[in-house]
Amino acid sequence: MATLVTSFDVWGSQTPRIEIYGTEGTLSLPDPNTFGGPVMVRRMLTDEWLELPLSHPFRENSRGIGLADMAVALRTGRPHRAGGELGLHVLEVMHACLHASDVGRHVEIQTRPPRPDALPVAEGEEVLA
Repeated sequence: MATLVTSFDVWGSQTPRIEIYGTEGTLSLPDPNTFGGPVMVRRMLTDEWLELPLSHPFRENSRGIGLADMAVALRTGRPHRAGGELGLHVLEVMHACLHASDVGRHVEIQTRPPRPDALPVAEGEEVLA
């Protein structure tokens, strides 16, 4: 579950990064256009951003990772992580955000795709196998 809030009244901001504002502070993620950079957290009532350690590879420009995953998945016979069911779900959520804003109420999401496996954690593993 998530809440989308657009406001200047938050614990801290580093836009144009992706930011998630919560009751305990702000999580700031790298600019999605460049894929690189630190993940930062700033807890409520503090003045400092804290850098969180990254656990997965692909810390630089990884714009083609979805396509690479799909190619390996097709070659090896495993499901790819960004399949059609997940794409439909993302589209439904995006549409529901707009519709909820238009009608002024919650909109139930109907799709429930299986959660894709995460990419491997350790560097050097066969990442897209």
